[in-house]
Amino acid sequence: MPRPLAAPRQASLHGHLAMLAFSALVAGSFSLGAMAAPYVDPAALTTLRFVIASVIVGTAALTTNGFSRCAFAAPWRYLILGGLLAIYFVLMFEGLKTAAPVSTAAVFTLTPLLAAGFGWILLRQRTTPRMALALTIGAAGAAWVIFRADWQALMGFHIGGGEMIYFWGCVCHAVYAPMVRKLNRGESAVVFSFGTMVAGTLVLALWAWPALCATNWAAMPPIVWITLAYVSVAASAATFVLLQYASLRLPSAKVMAYTYLTPSWVILWEIALGRGVPPVGVLAGIAMTILALYLLLEE
Repeated sequence: MPRPLAAPRQASLHGHLAMLAFSALVAGSFSLGAMAAPYVDPAALTTLRFVIASVIVGTAALTTNGFSRCAFAAPWRYLILGGLLAIYFVLMFEGLKTAAPVSTAAVFTLTPLLAAGFGWILLRQRTTPRMALALTIGAAGAAWVIFRADWQALMGFHIGGGEMIYFWGCVCHAVYAPMVRKLNRGESAVVFSFGTMVAGTLVLALWAWPALCATNWAAMPPIVWITLAYVSVAASAATFVLLQYASLRLPSAKVMAYTYLTPSWVILWEIALGRGVPPVGVLAGIAMTILALYLLLEE
């Protein structure tokens, strides 16, 4: 009897490893993005990021298994998924016009709980008491890291217009994970990611076209090109495939739970880039996020 369970358990482990890599790669885009943000419109940068990532993943698909005709039998699936991601990025940028980065990061910690709800609505994925406890601990730990172990900063958090705009973006991000499993018809993660990125590029290009035309790309400093290269290859092409791969092997709540690790990874990135060491109290929040992941890993 143990033999039939080996493959599912191995697939689940691979899904967790994919999301661990996903959270580390995404965190790098926050640190580098903050360094490049003063020099370039974020919407224009994100559009180019999607274009380059689409080329990379499309090339990878062609050089491996290629594209089958059935993979594009229902292109509306990619438009839905790409649209969800595009809406998320658009609303994130719109929210950041009036909301502080710390406040939007706090809103982002709601994504795993939202994903658990949408996982039940769309796929009837049940959240066990153990998983609910893990999500709660992870959310509390991530919030403690985001506010850098400052209780007064945490209590001073308020919900403004920008936070509400970004919240709806997080809703789209939370819907994305269960929709991947619902709409996938057996396509590989690479092929499915390519279709999603192309559709997302089209949606983003329509929204960011004025900014793309107005940007003087020749005058951009090196940090902009370094950031563009990183977010296109590591934080887009690679993470899109990792997210698709994990979403086909793990419940939506577990997939999105790895977003709790992002603030901790960001701290490591900031230290590596010489941008300061956080207070010692932040380690308590990191320990809580690790405990949450342990509860999720242990079935």
